[in-house]
Amino acid sequence: MAPKKAKKRAEGASSNVFSMFEQAQIQEFKEAFTIMDQNRDGFIDKNDLRDTFAALGRLNVKQEEIDDMLKEAPGPINFTVFLTMFGEKLKGADPEETILNAFKVFDPEGKGTLKKEFVTDMLTTQADRFSPEEMEQMFAAFPPDVAGNLDYKNLVYIITHGEEKDEKE
Repeated sequence: MAPKKAKKRAEGASSNVFSMFEQAQIQEFKEAFTIMDQNRDGFIDKNDLRDTFAALGRLNVKQEEIDDMLKEAPGPINFTVFLTMFGEKLKGADPEETILNAFKVFDPEGKGTLKKEFVTDMLTTQADRFSPEEMEQMFAAFPPDVAGNLDYKNLVYIITHGEEKDEKE
């Protein structure tokens, strides 16, 4: 009976945020942090956030929006704080919601789609880069609409559930 209690207490009061994630996840968060830390000083500040939004094509971000994001942190945002903030946000979140939220960062209007060119650019130039063949395979499996938009909500549903929503045959 005692080991169970100790385990429960350790989960609730874990001071080591790195134990919350697998090594591969930590590496992905590190790559995301590095992309966002535009000036490479080891901290994400308001200029880094503004530059990150600009790189994503969102140029008119309100100062209050950036301030609100920074207020969520208990102090300067180094990698450990960044990881802790994600850990708190992801606690209890299901994979579908987590992946959807990642896409929503790039879709501030909430349209549910992203431009094929944008998705291609992000996946071939950032973090674990996709090859042209991998991009072809993805767009063959998840073709964009006639306007060149990728329905990421459907993509996330298929990733997490394994089948298309519309197919009920």
